Amino acid sequence: MISRRTFMQTSAAGMLLPQFAQAQEYEVPEQFKPQYVRIKSEYAPGQLLILPRSHFLYWIEAPNKAIRYGVGVGKAGLEFTGRARVGYKKEWPKWTPTNEMIEREPEKYAKYADGLPGGPGNPLGARALYLFQGKVDTLFRIHGTTAPWSIGRSVSNGCIRMLNRHVEDLYDRVRVGARVIVL
Repeated sequence: MISRRTFMQTSAAGMLLPQFAQAQEYEVPEQFKPQYVRIKSEYAPGQLLILPRSHFLYWIEAPNKAIRYGVGVGKAGLEFTGRARVGYKKEWPKWTPTNEMIEREPEKYAKYADGLPGGPGNPLGARALYLFQGKVDTLFRIHGTTAPWSIGRSVSNGCIRMLNRHVEDLYDRVRVGARVIVL
């Protein structure tokens, strides 16, 4: 986990902001880099709020205070909206395309029907948070990505994508059972 000392930097206005390693293969646009923001008090600490149309995920840290991360989201018709809970979390998760993905694009996904082991080339990236409604797996995830250029875009098969270094940080903050609200 990134310590708060190395995680923070001070903005010109004197506000503490998240700071992540600079040596990365892709640099996201400034607005999609993690930063502390003020947020409505109706959201409780520990909750996740996702606004797909603006490509942001908010982890509520304290009343009126959140860390905002840039995300990639589902393309039209494939996006998830509603409420869920983090059912479980996994480091370097195995990825298996859904039956719907295989039906839509068999030439791309059929070869992975038995899954792809976790690792740097896996589409779920370094970490995944599995979203459930009750005891039912929604098949939607908040996860890392091998396509960092997709942050800030609506291009996925429905899941919420984050840069690996960002999802690793979020993974350490979020508890199993955390409430997820996708508007």
